[in-house]
Amino acid sequence: MADLTKGSSTAIQVQSDTPRARDADNKPEWPPFEANDEKAASLNRTDVHVSEGPQDTKQEDDGVVYVKGHPVIRNGLDVSKFLISDRDDQDPSLTFRSIFLGTVFTALSSVITMLYVFKPVQMQVSAVFLQLLIFVFGEAWALFTPNPDRLKPGWLRSTLRFFNFGQPFQIKEHVVASLIASSGNNGLSGVEIYAVERLFYDRAVTASTAILATFSISLCGFVLAGLLRPLIVYPAEMVYWTTLPQVVLFQNLHFDRRANRDRLIKFGWALSIAAVWEIFPAYIVTWFGGISIFCLASMNAPTSTRKIFSTVFGGASSNEGMGLLNFSLDWQYIQSTYLALPLKQQLNAWIGYVIWYAAMLGLFYNNAWSAKTFPFMSTSLFHANGTRLATTSIVNDEGTIDQAKLDKVGLPWLTSSTVWGYFTMNVAIGALVTHVIIFFGKDMILALKQARNRTQPDPHYQAMLRYKEVPQWWYLALFVLCFIAGLVVNIRGETTLPVWGYIISLLLGGAIAPFSCILYGLYGTGVATNQLSKMVAGAVHPGRPLANLYFASWSHQVILLAVNLSNWLKVGQYTKVPHRVMFATQIYASLLGAGLNYAVMTTIVTNQRDILLDPEGNNVWSGSTMQSLNSQAITWSLAKEMYGTRGRYLLVPLGLVIGAALPVIHWGVLKVFPSVRKVPLNTAIIASCAGQAYFGNTSWIWSSIAVGVFSQVWLRRRMPNIYNKYNYLIGAALDGGAQIVIFILSFAVYGASGTSHPFPTWWGNPEEKPDHCL
Repeated sequence: MADLTKGSSTAIQVQSDTPRARDADNKPEWPPFEANDEKAASLNRTDVHVSEGPQDTKQEDDGVVYVKGHPVIRNGLDVSKFLISDRDDQDPSLTFRSIFLGTVFTALSSVITMLYVFKPVQMQVSAVFLQLLIFVFGEAWALFTPNPDRLKPGWLRSTLRFFNFGQPFQIKEHVVASLIASSGNNGLSGVEIYAVERLFYDRAVTASTAILATFSISLCGFVLAGLLRPLIVYPAEMVYWTTLPQVVLFQNLHFDRRANRDRLIKFGWALSIAAVWEIFPAYIVTWFGGISIFCLASMNAPTSTRKIFSTVFGGASSNEGMGLLNFSLDWQYIQSTYLALPLKQQLNAWIGYVIWYAAMLGLFYNNAWSAKTFPFMSTSLFHANGTRLATTSIVNDEGTIDQAKLDKVGLPWLTSSTVWGYFTMNVAIGALVTHVIIFFGKDMILALKQARNRTQPDPHYQAMLRYKEVPQWWYLALFVLCFIAGLVVNIRGETTLPVWGYIISLLLGGAIAPFSCILYGLYGTGVATNQLSKMVAGAVHPGRPLANLYFASWSHQVILLAVNLSNWLKVGQYTKVPHRVMFATQIYASLLGAGLNYAVMTTIVTNQRDILLDPEGNNVWSGSTMQSLNSQAITWSLAKEMYGTRGRYLLVPLGLVIGAALPVIHWGVLKVFPSVRKVPLNTAIIASCAGQAYFGNTSWIWSSIAVGVFSQVWLRRRMPNIYNKYNYLIGAALDGGAQIVIFILSFAVYGASGTSHPFPTWWGNPEEKPDHCL
């Protein structure tokens, strides 16, 4: 790691009684920002005295914890001091090579991400995996192209330099190319709407609507990230933990090149092993995707017993069951996320899972909302008798509710799992707002003051002051263009969303985005806010499910894009990429990725239509995401009848009020029992995780817990040197190997492009459920 001192010579003592943001190391959690502690922010590696002592015991001095001579990373200040260098070589960032590599790998990431939209669990391509692939190709570009300085003609030298022939592949080029490749899915929300229209409304958007709506939806949230930078990017504690592996790897690859060969060899071995292994759980031995001892033990039991066991312990197939003690060995569903998320986030998630198990079983077996009439888990709409309800049976050709059809068919019904999922989404949204205001409000105000005075003490923010900021009018001008494009789409009438509703959707997204960004920056995870958008859309546009879809898409994209852009702005701050380069490349990548996503979506929806409409799906394809989007749009367009004071699902909107009260109760408990602060509870995350797995594959849950315990509880604390060197690197390799194989299998044998070629049935690849549940 490069020297972090930059000439510092004075040792600075950290006040031991200063409250700090902590993870779960039995330390206080508040306040989340270190912004008010300029001395602590200026502290660097050489300023801390490490006591001599046994190498297997913890040493703590000036608030820093060491194990075997290596610091344990606990919070954002530790990240700035010990993990991320403030070195800036002022190398070029926007080059032909960075744009070309970013464009090529955007195609790969967009295709794979779109594939996962139609799988039992949604995933995105590992950003660290893309980063390492780009590094390999960038290094090859530099190594195997001629050096222009050896050529005589001046015009030829200039041309080859433009194409970066023979020039070292440096860190800022690498960041820009990775940014482009990873930002290609910013417009995914709009493409999902087009998929819903094709599947459930038997209609396809026109070319003009697709182009203008995609442009507007893909970029409408950028203005908020620009306006909120002082709050959600500049402070040291806004780490954006899930992208921290990228930053560490960027600097390791480019600042410590002597160690690169060893890292890349380990990465290559891990990727190769993961790729070979993935063939087995994904195709040959699907039982590895969900190993349930209870399902195996009940194979010869009566059907009634097996059905209960499947509900409780099954989870390898889409919408099968809760997956209790069901372990998956399929890395495509486990993912390296749980190697990176801080322990405080994972602890809250585990609490949420316990609540989820109890609630799902209680609701179903107590027959809440006639639960036993319908499947245990499904996001489809149903008739009262339990058969699937076709959207066209209650919607006319214009995409609005036909009252005559509705009177004949009756109001749609939801599974108890879906109702619980909707309810917890609202609880999480309510808790998100009040938790941020109560616990982070003062620090938000302080961060804004420091940014205005340019006194934010984070060393990485200070290092970026040499570069020109993006003028606010750039963000505003982009928003005006997006706004006009959206106006044109809605005025033409194809969305059924009136102009005033379109404006409300943008305002709603703008109001929620700051809270989501703060939570994501501090915890590395967010809260799904799409449900709130659909609620408001249902209230202002009753009887218009298509309008609900478009309203929610614009509103939610404002939030999602603000988070994504802020995420990458933080990466840019850590790696010293100029602000204006980050701005321009994100716009390019978002539009490019949206076009590619649209092409892949039309191919899959055309070739796998029947299985995508099936309420349960299978272990390869699932339309649960599209079904859920459509179910929410339909039911919220009937908000008064279904969620009103006389509606059968009144509990769902009440979730907002309940959620808003939870942080207040939490705050009150802390006042009465201060010792509770040792447990870093976040009610928004708990509520979100208590319902996020209400559909799809669930066998990944216990495997992710095991991965999180190994990484964050044992490896991070007991062997921080190995954790810092290899935790993220090996995780990225495992992600990459699994996802490459899934990409190949999807088109070669899964039938993404047409005919499928399933592996022959045998005990390890059963015809029905992979985990041998009923």
